[in-house]
Amino acid sequence: MKNNNTIKNIIFDFGGVILDIDPQQTNEALQELGFNDVNRFQEKDFQTNIMEKFERGILTPESFRNKIREFIHIKACNQDLDDAWNAMLFDIPEKRIRVLEEVKQNYNIYLLSNSNEIHYDMYLRDLQLRFGYFDFDQLFDKAYFSFDLHLNKPNPEIFEFVLNQHNMRPEQCLFIDDTLEHIESAKKLGLHTYHLVKPEKVNDLFINGTIRPDLIQW
Repeated sequence: MKNNNTIKNIIFDFGGVILDIDPQQTNEALQELGFNDVNRFQEKDFQTNIMEKFERGILTPESFRNKIREFIHIKACNQDLDDAWNAMLFDIPEKRIRVLEEVKQNYNIYLLSNSNEIHYDMYLRDLQLRFGYFDFDQLFDKAYFSFDLHLNKPNPEIFEFVLNQHNMRPEQCLFIDDTLEHIESAKKLGLHTYHLVKPEKVNDLFINGTIRPDLIQW
């Protein structure tokens, strides 16, 4: 490939790329509800049987809340649990929305997010109230969320699904994510990738709505 004009499609991650997140805020919120052993969230049982299943839409929000209550042995109402779970989410920065709007003038842009229904409801409200978009399909050419697809990154099937839905050639796609495992999975399928690492911001990757010339090794 000779230049960045061959990139026609950009696939963005959401949390950690478009939206800043801080899981420590959720840990602190749960501590206020009476749960002190936050290290348990790193246990395989939680990650595999609760978190991953919620991200893939196998667990409903109500089932997830009940699993959380059982796992951390606290009694809390639905709203308190949702507020604690959403505490990790920051507002969507306006500058990033404006950059996406610029980039969309030059590329097909897609969102591919490992997410869950409780978080989705939170940042959808933010998108609607602050920016006037009805949903993420208005901001992006198409937005994909793991809980809808019943697939999550880094499973290669989720990338293959998105590529097939839009007849995209992987060599014409750039995938931007903050998780190296996801990057490696996409790279194996032939997508161009960029691993976004703090303190770099997604805004830094574009100049006037086009990919920064030095961004990709061609």
